[in-house]
Amino acid sequence: MHAPTDADPAYTAPPVLTVTALNQQVARLLERSFPLVWIGGEISNFTRASSGHWYFTLKDDAAQVRAVMFRSRAQMAGFVPREGDKVEVRALVTLYGARGDYQINVEAMRRAGVGQLYEAFLRLKEKLAAQGLFDQERKRALPLFPRTIGIVTSPQAAALRDVLTALRRRAPHVRVILYPAPVQGQFAADKIAEAITTASRRAEADVLLVCRGGGSIEDLWCFNEECVARAIAACSIPVISGVGHETDFTIADFAADMRAATPTAAAELAATPRADWIGSLSADAMDLRRAMRRTLSDASQGLDSLGRRLLSPSDRIGHQRLRLLSLATAMGHAVQQPLNRQGLVLAQLRQRWARHRPDIRAVRAQLLSDQRHLNASLCSQVKGRRDALAALAAQLELLNPQRTLERGYAIVRDAKGQVLRDPAAIHARDTLTVRLAGGSAEVGVAHVQTVLE
Repeated sequence: MHAPTDADPAYTAPPVLTVTALNQQVARLLERSFPLVWIGGEISNFTRASSGHWYFTLKDDAAQVRAVMFRSRAQMAGFVPREGDKVEVRALVTLYGARGDYQINVEAMRRAGVGQLYEAFLRLKEKLAAQGLFDQERKRALPLFPRTIGIVTSPQAAALRDVLTALRRRAPHVRVILYPAPVQGQFAADKIAEAITTASRRAEADVLLVCRGGGSIEDLWCFNEECVARAIAACSIPVISGVGHETDFTIADFAADMRAATPTAAAELAATPRADWIGSLSADAMDLRRAMRRTLSDASQGLDSLGRRLLSPSDRIGHQRLRLLSLATAMGHAVQQPLNRQGLVLAQLRQRWARHRPDIRAVRAQLLSDQRHLNASLCSQVKGRRDALAALAAQLELLNPQRTLERGYAIVRDAKGQVLRDPAAIHARDTLTVRLAGGSAEVGVAHVQTVLE
């Protein structure tokens, strides 16, 4: 036996892989060997590309790994990580073939330690969405000209200063009412819900801002409580939620009629700048003045045209008086002639009627006599019918079963309502209905005794 050599015809050289093929096989091997897994670490070298993809390094005290999160996944993260942030990522282990670098492909990201909170957030969001609290149909439009704006936040919050500064700059004429409530810590959610309910009950404001500055998910958690969402949904006035920064989303944002990225943005949504309204009113006033000038000009020209066509009032009255006299004379003749003709015709008809008028006195006497005979006949017939009816009523009374029951007899019915006449149809433990003269009773049968003839 000898080892095959290159010159041996039976020798087959091993396949030669390209670098690309090698990296592709290694990538497939890694992806098959490592399923999606949660990895915790610290963000380092974070870069947000113009394409929207995120590139960063995930590290701990002893090691690091390159990571990529593509745009479609990054948009669902809910926040933009910063250098040094502690996060947990759900990733697929893979290989970047172009450089041959081992890396992880991130599918989801959350802040470290908030996994349970985030899951609770998703569960509550799904529950309230199923109940219709987030439906667009129940969202109300914001008032166009609010005169009073209510604010639910902490008096010490920086968000309050930002909102007041924005409102003072944009709409200094708007009245502001503060409904104080803590925006962080234990029982903060109950206090926020109570403040929203108070604002709704008092109905002093045209729109209500629920706001707080940015923070971690733990800091903002009071705005993820169910009581706050239900208070916002039940509020009688439109609600704008301005909680956290642009990437922070809370349950309150979904329940509100309008979500603002920041507290300052909430103030800007609530009140349009006064300068804009004044400018719009000035433009409208200018248009109105132009329209009035055109209207007055047209009316003036029309008045001049009518003035040229107008006759002297005295001449016009003289013409109208002569025409009125002529019409009165013609109307008198027109009315009198038909009256004269009709008078002659009426006189002729009266003469003819007098000749042919019948004597109705004899007919009236005969009619009275017939009426008396008819009344007498009707009275006689009614009396006879009444006597016959009384006789039939007496016979019917004799046959009335109630009279028989009053003499001590009874009617027995089975459970189906059938009248029983034979004891053979009755069985022990049957329930029977016995009707007596004064009512009925339900009786049970202990035993049945048949009388033999």
